Amino acid sequence: MKQVAVILSGCGYLDGAEITEAISTLIAIGQQGAAYKIFAPNKDVPETNHLTQTPTGQSRNMMQEAARIARGEVQAIEHLLAHDFDALAFPGGYGAALHLCDFAEKGSAGEIDPHVQRVVMEFHTSGKPIAAICIAPAIMALAFGKAGVNVTIGDDQPTASELEKTGAAHLNCAVERFVVDEKNKIITTPAYMYGTAKPHQVFEGVSRAIRELIRMA
Repeated sequence: MKQVAVILSGCGYLDGAEITEAISTLIAIGQQGAAYKIFAPNKDVPETNHLTQTPTGQSRNMMQEAARIARGEVQAIEHLLAHDFDALAFPGGYGAALHLCDFAEKGSAGEIDPHVQRVVMEFHTSGKPIAAICIAPAIMALAFGKAGVNVTIGDDQPTASELEKTGAAHLNCAVERFVVDEKNKIITTPAYMYGTAKPHQVFEGVSRAIRELIRMA
C-alpha cells in the first residue's frame, strides 16, 4: 500500500489549512487504495476570526489546529522523513502561503519554512511526487522556480505573475482540472483559488490530482 505524507498548516482557510481541501485530499488518498499520515509545524501563528475575517490579536498552534482535522492523529513535521513515504501532499488555505512559506507577505522574494524546505527537497531528490493544492503551489514555485517548474493556481493573473517571477511557468487551469510537471513530479490544482467554486468542484479537482499523485508514486 502506498503511503502519502500530508502537511497541514492549521485549520481554517484564512490562517491555516482549507478544510474542504484537506478532507478532499484525505478521502481521495483512501479512494486510491493508499494510506496517509498527517504532519504540521509545531509553532504558534496569528489567529483570524473567520466570521469577521479580521485578526483577533490572539495566536493558535498550527499542530493543535491541524489535530482538529486529523482527529488528533498528527505529528510534528520534524518527524516527517521522505524515505517513509511514497508521495507528499499540501492542501491549501492561506496558512500555506503565510506559515509554510511567506509568499503571502513577500511574493516571489519569499522563503519556505526551513522544516518544510527540508521535507520538500527530500521528496524531490528521492524522485517522489508532490501534490500542491490552491495557493500551496507557491511553495513549489519558491522551491523549484529556477528549474522552470510548471504550476497552476487557476486563472488569478496577479498571483500567477508573481509566481512566474520565481522562474516558474504558470498554466491557467479550471477548478476541476490539474497540471502535471512530469520532469519535476509536481501536480497542482487550483481548488478554492476560485473563490466561487462549490465543494463538489473542489473535490473533483483534488481527487483527480491525488489520483495522478498516486499513479506517479
